[in-house]
Amino acid sequence: MSSNQADVAAREFATAVMIGLSDHPRWLPCRFLYDERGSRLFDAICETPEYYLTRTESSILAASAADIRDLTGPVTLIELGSGSSRKTGHLLAAYSNHARSVHYVPVDVSEAALRTGSAAMSVAYPAVRVTGIHGTYDAAFPLLGELSPAMLVFLGSTVGNFNQTEAARFWSDVAAHLVPGDFVLLGVDLVKDPGLITAAYNDVAGHSAEFTRNVFHRMNRELGAGLDLGQIDHVAGYNPEWQRIEIFARFACEQTVHLRPLGRDVRVRAGERIMTEISRKFVLDELEQYLASFGFELRQVFTDDRRWFAVLLLQVPRRA
Repeated sequence: MSSNQADVAAREFATAVMIGLSDHPRWLPCRFLYDERGSRLFDAICETPEYYLTRTESSILAASAADIRDLTGPVTLIELGSGSSRKTGHLLAAYSNHARSVHYVPVDVSEAALRTGSAAMSVAYPAVRVTGIHGTYDAAFPLLGELSPAMLVFLGSTVGNFNQTEAARFWSDVAAHLVPGDFVLLGVDLVKDPGLITAAYNDVAGHSAEFTRNVFHRMNRELGAGLDLGQIDHVAGYNPEWQRIEIFARFACEQTVHLRPLGRDVRVRAGERIMTEISRKFVLDELEQYLASFGFELRQVFTDDRRWFAVLLLQVPRRA
């Protein structure tokens, strides 16, 4: 990245932070959690005994990848928030077993995670042509029509990180850019015992806490924020009314956030909480109705024996 690009990125980051910290209640965009360090921390979270999501979804994909391939036929696989792409390997194996060539397009905001994941998939699956896109989801949307027939892959219940407004915008964009007949493969965490859900975001090893603090670690490094990270606590709990985990950074003492690219300061009081992330949980019947309002047809639901997690295959209806 050139110095000019770095300056632009830092100013964009600082502006997003300023907007979130100027709101009431305060919040920060969760995408800034995922720099190279944040991606490593998230991979560590996925390996903890408390974090059932990754293991459960991976087992579902391992069992159903061939069925998904048979339902969609040959398609370009476009994955949003690809990360390490490990779970997607089940899909790539199934599709490459039935085709001489498979095109896989991972999209991620972390350049390091994208580079590592793309390289690993290229080595593991020589029949797969990998074209990585470094950027937000919006960067991939204009390409969807060009890559049809396609399946948009959105795993990890990442869709749960969107609030209601963000979710509506996301699904409207996906529906507007996919070609009739194309597919979406969606992984979602389901409503279950709140204690089980809460434990997944409060692992004993402390990776979740360090992940929450990572956005402030990044602010210190890139924005000159000057924060004492030892005085920032991770707080994660389940909100049954909204059926979601809410994750906050709680300031144990008053601190001033310096935003060097903007020449601005923001004071955060002792005890104040800043929301860094949400993770919504879903009820399948309600989710099916919601997605139908954007024009998606549910082709198949794949789930585990305990019905903790589900992978939904959706399709944009073909025109009559």
